[in-house]
Amino acid sequence: MQKILVERLSTGIREFDKLLKGGIPRGFFVAVVGEPGTGKSIFCQHFIAQGIKEGDKNIYVTTEESRESIIAQASQFGWDFARAIDDDKLVIIDALMRGKDDPWTLVELDVEMLVNKIIEAKKYLGFGRARLVVDSMSAFWLDKPAMARKYSYFVKRILSRWDFTALLVSQYAVTTSLGFGFGIEHVADGIIRFKRSIIGGRLRRFVIIEKMRQTPHDLNLYEIGIEDGKGIVIKARTGLRKEDTVLPRRVLDKIIEAELRKEYELSPGEEEEE
Repeated sequence: MQKILVERLSTGIREFDKLLKGGIPRGFFVAVVGEPGTGKSIFCQHFIAQGIKEGDKNIYVTTEESRESIIAQASQFGWDFARAIDDDKLVIIDALMRGKDDPWTLVELDVEMLVNKIIEAKKYLGFGRARLVVDSMSAFWLDKPAMARKYSYFVKRILSRWDFTALLVSQYAVTTSLGFGFGIEHVADGIIRFKRSIIGGRLRRFVIIEKMRQTPHDLNLYEIGIEDGKGIVIKARTGLRKEDTVLPRRVLDKIIEAELRKEYELSPGEEEEE
């Protein structure tokens, strides 16, 4: 039986590529999940910066920071996104500031509008291997979390025809480490989870590859650092379990119970029917 060769795209982090046997398989839609401040956006910027370096077509959708903020953050790590935009190697679609005269903006957080704008950007950049980041997908279903899976499937089904290898970010709650609607994880070809914890009075960040179809991958939890001029650095495999980086189960249960109770509480001034 002939072995099928898998083309892989480098994440831009050499040590992380080793955990994936060389990188993310071309055409995969990978969920990048975790709480705020864990390194998800910087990981995505690594991926785009590597795409610029390799001559790919690159699209970055930002829903929680402005285009200027993304460019400024990238410059901290030596990536000139502004020049890449001028050279037609990168399009940053800004769904936050929503400038009326800006062709690369979303006037509302609508999934069909998102897909159409991404396709428009791909046509603008031209034919060829493409990298896509949506940071984050959670913004499109915050008011309707039950739609997360349907929206995720729609994005993957349409955009997979356009030769994209994509990182789709999903935000997790700081208190519970739970997602704002579950869906990306079921649809995605891979799951890369970022975590954080305060251990011994110091903030520590971690990453683990939970899923990657059609490819062997490392199953261990790794501690990471974020350094100016470099970005994400893989420190070492940690002896901690994934469970050691989250709140105790009894605390989690109490938080979830309190949140559920809030949903059933009456609004101020609203009287209970007898």
